[in-house]
Amino acid sequence: MRLLSIILLSMALAGHAAGEGNQPIPYAGSVSCRECHERFYQLWSTSMHGLAMQPYSAVFAKEKLTPPQGEITIGKDRYRLDVSDGVVIEINEKGTEKYKIAHVLGGKNIYYFLTPLTKGRLQTLPLAYDVNKKEWFDTAGSHMRHFPGGERSETVHWKESLYTFNTACYSCHVSQLSTNYDLENDTYHTTWAEPGINCETCHGPSVEHNRIARKHLNGASKDQPLSDPKIISTKTMTKEQRNDLCLSCHAKANPLTPEYKPGERFYDHFDLVTLEDPDYYPDGRDLGENYTMTSWSMSPCVKSGEIDCMHCHTSSGRYRFKNEKFNDACMPCHADKVNDPAAHSHHLAESAGSKCISCHMPMTAFARMNRTDHSMLPPMPAATKAYQSPNACNICHKDKDAEWADKFVRQWRTRDFQAPVLKRAGLIDAARKQDWAKLPDMLDYIIDPKHDEIFAASLIRLIPPAQNPKVLAALIAASEDPSPLVRGAAVRTMGMITAMESAQALIMAAGDDYRLVRIRAAEGIAAFPEMTVPPAYQAPLKKANEEYITSITARPDQWMSHYNMGNYLLGLGELKNAAASYQTALNLNPQAIMAMVNISIAYARMGETEKAERSLQEALLQDSSNAAANLNMGLLKAEKNDLKAAEMHFKAAFAADPQMAQAAYNLCLITAKDRIDEAVTWCRKASILAPQEPKYAYTLAFYLNQKGHKDEAITILKGLIEKYPQYQDAEMLLKEISM
Repeated sequence: MRLLSIILLSMALAGHAAGEGNQPIPYAGSVSCRECHERFYQLWSTSMHGLAMQPYSAVFAKEKLTPPQGEITIGKDRYRLDVSDGVVIEINEKGTEKYKIAHVLGGKNIYYFLTPLTKGRLQTLPLAYDVNKKEWFDTAGSHMRHFPGGERSETVHWKESLYTFNTACYSCHVSQLSTNYDLENDTYHTTWAEPGINCETCHGPSVEHNRIARKHLNGASKDQPLSDPKIISTKTMTKEQRNDLCLSCHAKANPLTPEYKPGERFYDHFDLVTLEDPDYYPDGRDLGENYTMTSWSMSPCVKSGEIDCMHCHTSSGRYRFKNEKFNDACMPCHADKVNDPAAHSHHLAESAGSKCISCHMPMTAFARMNRTDHSMLPPMPAATKAYQSPNACNICHKDKDAEWADKFVRQWRTRDFQAPVLKRAGLIDAARKQDWAKLPDMLDYIIDPKHDEIFAASLIRLIPPAQNPKVLAALIAASEDPSPLVRGAAVRTMGMITAMESAQALIMAAGDDYRLVRIRAAEGIAAFPEMTVPPAYQAPLKKANEEYITSITARPDQWMSHYNMGNYLLGLGELKNAAASYQTALNLNPQAIMAMVNISIAYARMGETEKAERSLQEALLQDSSNAAANLNMGLLKAEKNDLKAAEMHFKAAFAADPQMAQAAYNLCLITAKDRIDEAVTWCRKASILAPQEPKYAYTLAFYLNQKGHKDEAITILKGLIEKYPQYQDAEMLLKEISM
């Protein structure tokens, strides 16, 4: 028997899309709004939106910054700063280098500073300024995530792409950004209309509005409102549109299109990052910097459909409710609690503990940036005990522990409101740890109509794609979920399961109302190049495919764009072009393990096994436990008849991913040569993990018969023939055994 062919693995897109070319003519700039909207202009120009980015100047430095005392050491390098001259001086073993400060980002908690580097890059400088503490600190060092148990992420050097403004910050600090990236020369020619988030970012182009407004004001009907102001008003938007407008920046998301316009739907332009990402605790609380939307989507208040971002915030980002009216944000839905806060909070009415947001939106910090929890869920000390996630009680009562807090919330509330959160957090925690004993509970949660969309999508993304009929059934059900986020996650995973049921669901999803789902369907269908699509579905699929190509070409400066293009071309059998795309991805990110794995697949299919093996060796140097790299290395070693090495790699693959039926099956084939009992064990695992793969069951029956377990082999073969009547090998083996 031959070993399985090398598999194709796929990953999600990353990066953000920006428009190409020069700025479009209809944009007039925020100053043009001042003539008629002076008050709003003043509120905007002094807001965090208006000042999201600003030029660095001596005046700014004098008014906003405190000069550092002495040098700051980061790793082996030392840095000095001249704030009046606007220069950061780097001193290392190679000598001294000066970097001019050109722009300033932020200012609510932190000021970051940009300097021009070669090839048009604007880079975030290694020194940042803490506005609250009035001190300078290491930019990259502050971004290390400290996970429960003492583990922490590694620092990234300040010159890496993560800190390149052109590619990492997108258009959420400047307005009408065009990256203008030249892939051939790896050079940016980035432009933008204005620093900061200008009026037209939310209200659309204003040139035509300005023209007719001036004509209107000079005419006889100046006291009458404009019938068609040729501008977008947030007042006429639906709650969903206002949310999507804000969340186009305030979300940790992967872009799908080159441009988002106000009034459009979020999931037509972005795919949201959820709890598959380690920047979140298992219960959904923020661990790293996550930009609001993921936790906001979990909020019962948001789910009610009664509020949007502008219920609590002005369009410039300010909080609408001040001083004694602070809790009025929760009116009218919670009037009883607002009118008698002490009865609900068990704190004095005038204390901070009786402010709604103290308990329901507690403030935490990451990288010295303070942020409030927008899930609006009540305090969960039990989750702190289980997962070390923060809770509002102990954020205030720092001298107490979670056990103390948990005791009080259970006394105050007879209903165990923590139980549902703990249950779903437990599923996320188990999935992250690849504890599949809870897989049935995970699948039940996914198909539960009352599930939270964030947790359901997270579980779908965390569960490995397998031809387990229960997994596939849950995914098919999820592909019809009301949430486009859940549908998109389900469809994408089904694209990695080579089953007829998957293909049928993907065809249906190609006509979905949301672009996110259509793109994920087209991405999945690319893995079925031989599939025949019924005529009625060909037009929707063509559109979805075009949208998919747009999504993976929108950001040519992102390595994953080229990685995904490689996957698409590999699915089409264009091996040489696929390898070229993977190589481009590796040129942009030499540490991209999945690009190394998949380029090896392209090389192997072209017969260039030495190149394939070198690529996998590089991947395993990056991560020796990577399941995909080990599986494919095992297949290559088996082809060379180096069965000892192949077995080692297959076992490493299965240890890393216990759902990997391919690894179990190939271990069955290898061990069958001299360890029949072990071979049967591996084949049984493979057939259980992938019951829709008849070859696995057939092989199990074959070796069971060799072992002398004739009756069990006959039972398996009869079931196989009943399910697959045309499986002639199974019929022949059954006749042979039954003789």
